[in-house]
Amino acid sequence: KVNIYEKIGLQKVINASGRMTILGVSVLSDKSTDGFKEGSQNFVVMEDLMNKAGEIVSAYTKAEASCVTSSASAGIAIAAASLITKDNQTMAENLHILNTDKREIIIQKGHVVNYGAPIKTMIELGGGKLVEVGQSNLTSEENITGNINENTVGIFYVKSHHSVQKGMLSLEKTIEIGKKYNIPVVVDAAAEEDLEKYVLMGTDMVIYSGSKAIEGPASGFITGKKELIKNCKLQYKGIGRAMKVDKGVIMSLLSALEQYSQKDEARIEQENKKKAELLAEELKGIKGTAISVVKDEAGREIYRTEMKLLDTKLNAEELIKELEGGNPAIYTRNYYKNQGKIHFDMRSVDEKEIGNIFKRIEEILR
Repeated sequence: KVNIYEKIGLQKVINASGRMTILGVSVLSDKSTDGFKEGSQNFVVMEDLMNKAGEIVSAYTKAEASCVTSSASAGIAIAAASLITKDNQTMAENLHILNTDKREIIIQKGHVVNYGAPIKTMIELGGGKLVEVGQSNLTSEENITGNINENTVGIFYVKSHHSVQKGMLSLEKTIEIGKKYNIPVVVDAAAEEDLEKYVLMGTDMVIYSGSKAIEGPASGFITGKKELIKNCKLQYKGIGRAMKVDKGVIMSLLSALEQYSQKDEARIEQENKKKAELLAEELKGIKGTAISVVKDEAGREIYRTEMKLLDTKLNAEELIKELEGGNPAIYTRNYYKNQGKIHFDMRSVDEKEIGNIFKRIEEILR
């Protein structure tokens, strides 16, 4: 069947890379699409909708309040800005010309990631001055406390597979420091699956993507302490205006959240692990490779097929290029291509596509 993108001349894609922005992140369910359609076809007072949506989101996160955003990236910028301007609307309206040094945001060097754009850029978009502490493979408590001063407004913590996974100070210890020095701790948990965990740990604000684990539209939300979230909403009178959220998107997100809360996660995890094992069995017949099933490096219950190229006519980068240039284009998870490894994330792959992936790789390498 020809899909809507093929009809306008674009390539069909098999998504074996996961919930990635470059491929449009997720496929919406009919219920989420209906939420968007009905929301888009009616009028509403947007401030009331934002407040009501915040209440509904908070019921899922167990937080005091929540603020819907156009994406997790927008959430980073808005959260950063809110730490600087607090509840001052004049400051929010003049964020980038404020005559104040009180805009320093501490982050561990191993968390200064590029997730498609640098997190540094998003924080600076929100008016923050990023203070990188520690080293790329080691951060101590003293690295954070020694950089806290009268200009420190927050501490950012990135919970992601993009972050360095070893040697970083734990979130528990970071929250402890934040409470001791009365400095808000913000967690970027864009792709995380547990919507309650970081709130219940005592984090002041947590940022999620609405389109990754939740499988909703391009959207996001900040959830956390009431006063801090109120300050986030104030940013829609400032930089947030350029990141405003469509009414249909909000309703679609709420529909996706409702469905997400009802999912049988254990069953879904087992199904994805089974697909990873099925592809692994197929690929084991290809000479010059080592095939295994590996768990997500950030600890999420996501299992992927790993192909390590040992003695093949193409290296990992060349094979990736061939896969992406075929019809259909096959996109994989390529963070370890410099080590000769290609990962296949099976969450958006159906069983028919498993055969297509194997046949295409076999064709290329033989």
